[in-house]
Amino acid sequence: MRMSASVRIGAGAGYWGDMVDPAVELIEQGGVEFACFDLLAELTVALLTRAKMRDPGKGYVPDVEPILRQALPAARRNDVGIVTNGGGANPGAAALAAARVACDAGYPDTRIGTIEGDDLTGRIAEIRDSGWQFAHLESGEEDIDRIADRIVAVSAYTGSDGIIDALDGDADVVIGGRLADSALYCGPLMRHFGWIFERNPDLIGAALTVGHVLECAGIATGGMSSQWRLSRDPWRLGFPMAEMSADGTAVISKVPGSGGVLNEWTIKEHLLYEVHDPFCYLLPDGVVDMGGVEVKELGPDRVQLTGMTGRRRPDTLKVQIGYEDGYLAEGRTMIPWPDALEKADFCERLVRGRIKYLGVIPQEMRFDRVGWDALAGPVAPRPAPDAQPNEVELRMVAKCRTRSEAEVARRAMLLPATAGPVGTAFGAPLAVRKVIALWPTLVPREFVPQHVRVQAAKEMLDAHH
Repeated sequence: MRMSASVRIGAGAGYWGDMVDPAVELIEQGGVEFACFDLLAELTVALLTRAKMRDPGKGYVPDVEPILRQALPAARRNDVGIVTNGGGANPGAAALAAARVACDAGYPDTRIGTIEGDDLTGRIAEIRDSGWQFAHLESGEEDIDRIADRIVAVSAYTGSDGIIDALDGDADVVIGGRLADSALYCGPLMRHFGWIFERNPDLIGAALTVGHVLECAGIATGGMSSQWRLSRDPWRLGFPMAEMSADGTAVISKVPGSGGVLNEWTIKEHLLYEVHDPFCYLLPDGVVDMGGVEVKELGPDRVQLTGMTGRRRPDTLKVQIGYEDGYLAEGRTMIPWPDALEKADFCERLVRGRIKYLGVIPQEMRFDRVGWDALAGPVAPRPAPDAQPNEVELRMVAKCRTRSEAEVARRAMLLPATAGPVGTAFGAPLAVRKVIALWPTLVPREFVPQHVRVQAAKEMLDAHH
């Protein structure tokens, strides 16, 4: 493979529900060779698995279709590759949806790469029979015996291997399941430069650092930032892109004139975002060490990253096991001045008392006074008596073992409107919903092979029919 001096890669999305027009802007005006769409979060695959159980044609992120309807024509015109983990729990169905969009848009020759293998839901018994235990990474519980009969989904965070294989097959669009966020970027960079895991851990660490900066899209260009006052026209936020060099350095920028702000602080903030140990950031493709990263502003909306390093990839992959964990009842009451906080206290006693009176003992209960302690919790200082808020929203949540108990709690949460203080108001009550909890754990890498196929859109649809 001939290695060029640099490659430009851009963020297409940072979450399910993100804006699409900044991605199209970047594809059309950014000079990028790849646009990467990160659409998954910790709990998403379990929720998508439930959708797939109800309908075998579902289970992927619904945003895949509207994103491609807007972005694919621009990507084909500008020879930009698209990479996404929007396949969720059903990459095959997502690939078929992408094929339909491509054919409808007049690009039946679009080559779609599908990556599967991260779904371990049907392989838990096999892996446990080999002697492996799925220890809980946070609680230390040794194995999943307690939840084994309530498991909904088991997905492993996978790396760049499948992306590289799909791009080697000349895929224009690559769709995977629980591809790690940073892998969406690391894979194209590794393939472009010819970097391999055994030989180039530092350069792969640099690629992963860049991927981490870009993976949440607008969060690196002014979103969720201390720099929000400097953000220009945030309603048309520009997404970040990186020009990565073969020596492992990079320049982060955005389309000139686009909204938002990109400076050393927005990049530093995102370097540390969701990172527990910046000296040992464990990812499927490598272990990143951010201790030596240097961040330098080169000019407006241009920041250089140097000093990025890494170590060889771990022998295990992170796995999220989603399991059913009871039912949730939720209610909200608006409480007006005067004495809003005192009225909220009364409403809490009312609801707790009613639930207890009816013989229900929730596993957990929470009462938040939005505007006072919803974020700070018990450490929030009580306002002085003369500092009365105009209004307080009391948010009530009860987690119960059964649906019937949760229904009792839900009905009790309606009482503040009729048995509470004067002036309270409420909206339509939320329906009781099932709780899907997460069991974070590890699995040996060898249990998670990647299965890749690349096919033209029309051929894929013809074969399906």
